[in-house]
Amino acid sequence: MIAIDTNLLVRLMVEDDAAQGAAVEGLLRRTAEAGQSCFISDLVLCELEWVLRSCYKAPRSRVLSAVQELLDQTLFAFEDRDRLRRVTQSYQSGKAELSDYLIGAKNQASGAAPTYTFDRKLKGQDGFVMLPS
Repeated sequence: MIAIDTNLLVRLMVEDDAAQGAAVEGLLRRTAEAGQSCFISDLVLCELEWVLRSCYKAPRSRVLSAVQELLDQTLFAFEDRDRLRRVTQSYQSGKAELSDYLIGAKNQASGAAPTYTFDRKLKGQDGFVMLPS
């Protein structure tokens, strides 16, 4: 198994640098041909969301479809594919960032729940409690 960084995913999705995009595609092709998988960490997915939203002004729907496309490909391995699918469902129906939902899900999986927050976008979301200020 190999691992890839956020900037490789961005090049693949945004297609703003043909040479780098081709290099990423070649790496993924060689990885698949070798019968290996490509690990994408939760942190890379959080960073991917941030880059797509802040640098490329991608709407939430584009971030959601990008993550779902990755989840649907057997080439890619994740820390917990099922958890990420649940997180994307929360992201799709909620108002908070993907990283917020992932934080809550990882906390819960670690036995730490609920997650207390000041983030108003998480008000009423399962697993989160607003801390009064």
